[in-house]
Parts: sequence; C-alpha cells; structure tokens
Amino acid sequence: MEPTVGDYVALLKPRVMSLVVFTALVGMVAAPGHIHPLMAGIALLMIAVGAGASGALNMWYDADIDARMARTASRPIPRGRITAGEALSFGTILSVGSVVVLGLIVNWTSAALLALTIAFYIFVYTMWLKRRTPHNIVIGGAAGAFPPMVGWAAVTGGVSIESIILFLIIFMWTPPHFWALALYRCRDYERVGVPMLPVTAGAAETRRQIVIYSLLLVPLAAAPYAIGLGGLAYLATSIVLGAIFLVLAFDVRRVTEGRDGDRAARKLFLFSIFYLFALFAVLLVEQIATKVMA
Repeated sequence: MEPTVGDYVALLKPRVMSLVVFTALVGMVAAPGHIHPLMAGIALLMIAVGAGASGALNMWYDADIDARMARTASRPIPRGRITAGEALSFGTILSVGSVVVLGLIVNWTSAALLALTIAFYIFVYTMWLKRRTPHNIVIGGAAGAFPPMVGWAAVTGGVSIESIILFLIIFMWTPPHFWALALYRCRDYERVGVPMLPVTAGAAETRRQIVIYSLLLVPLAAAPYAIGLGGLAYLATSIVLGAIFLVLAFDVRRVTEGRDGDRAARKLFLFSIFYLFALFAVLLVEQIATKVMA
C-alpha cells in the first residue's frame, strides 16, 4: 500500500504544528524591531517544518506504543501506511533542512533555538523521559514552549525577558493541559507502560497537581501586562479566562467518579486549548494595533 500525501501530512501532527506556528508568530510580532515579510514567512515556514519533523520522529520512535493506544492507533505507522524507516528518514531530512534554511536565510540564533526545540522533544522527552518518569510532561513540556522564543529571535537575533515570559506561560500551561487528557486516557497509558502521573501516582494526586499548576499558571499569565508586553485587553482576558480555568481545575479535583470525572477532565483539556490560543490571540491583536498606530 503506497503512502499518500495525507499520510505524510498526518506524520507532521498538523494540529500541534498549528499551535506551534501561531505562538511563534506572536513572538515574532511582539518582538521589537522589523523583519521583512518574506523573511518572516520563511521563518514561520521553517518553524512549522521543524515542528512537523519533531512529530514525525516522535511517531517513528513511539510506533510500538502508538499501535496499542486507542488515541494513536490510527496514525500512519500503526496502520501500515508508512514504515518506521520512512518516517525516520522524512523527519530527519526535515529537521536538518529546517534548521539550516532558518540559519542561512534568517539568523543562526533562531536556528539554534529551533534545533534545541527539536532535540529536546525527541531526545529528552520522547526517548528519555516519556517512558521513564511521571515528570515527563513537566520537563518535556519545554519543547512546546520554545516557539515564541524562536519567533522573537528571528526578529531580534536574541532572547529577552519578554520571550522568556511567553516561554514560561506555555511551560506552566502544559502539565494541567496534558494531565487532564491523561486522566481520561489513563487506561491507554497504563496498557503500554507509559508512566504518566495518573498511572504512577493515581488520579487523586494528578488532580491535586492540576490545581497546583493551575494556581501557578493564572498569575503568571498576567505577567505580560506587568512588563508592558500586553495591554489592558490582555490583562482582562487573562483574568477572566484564568478564573474559568481555575473553576474547571477545581471541578476536576472535586468531581472524581466515573464518567462525571472523565467529563470534568475533558472540559478542562478542551478549555485549556482555547485558553492558550485566546491569550496569545489577544496579545497578537494588541501588538499589531500598537505597531500600526506607531
């Protein structure tokens, strides 16, 4: 069975890639200075390719467990649409190509950060942490938090406190987001021996940790306003959505039985995606408005 273009697109994890590109775009627009639109387009394309390459390499390495999990069994390798070797070659070529092109055309700081993002996701999270420790998401979440820094560096050639704050927001958002998913997918992870927190520490401890990280996330999300990166609209959005996030997190802690518990976890998981998107969307609109009016 010959693989189709759709199979290779699926290898790139397009939904994850879209969030990576969006947060990188926000970092790029928020950065001081100017970048030529063509250069910006190339930078975003290379960030997208690098993110997709990470997804392909992740699927190559995790093909054995993907085939046994309901959430991932329909991916191209478990279905026999693409071989593990083809995914490895595809991901490796895209990884190297995205970093080299970004370095040669934009700058080597952003390329180095993109290389770090890919390496962290593959070697640190996928190969080292994921199957060994329940802290896999806490530490490994850094990989998904780098894109705003890459976008910022594409414009400025460096890293600043503003881009670090954007990194930290995503970094702190990742555990409650992913643990909510892990709560109602716990049997999947248990079946394949992946030590997600609900598997190793139990659902009650996972719910407690979700509340703790949510309490840390919500005030951190207001930090862009405190440092002048976000305006009043951003502050209002972070307060309102943060309050909803906390309500849902405490619901996960409170509602623990059967389907109701799964429903509460699923609500938080889905809302967390909207929460991060909305925060960065408002920041993007504010930054565009500021630069247009300047």
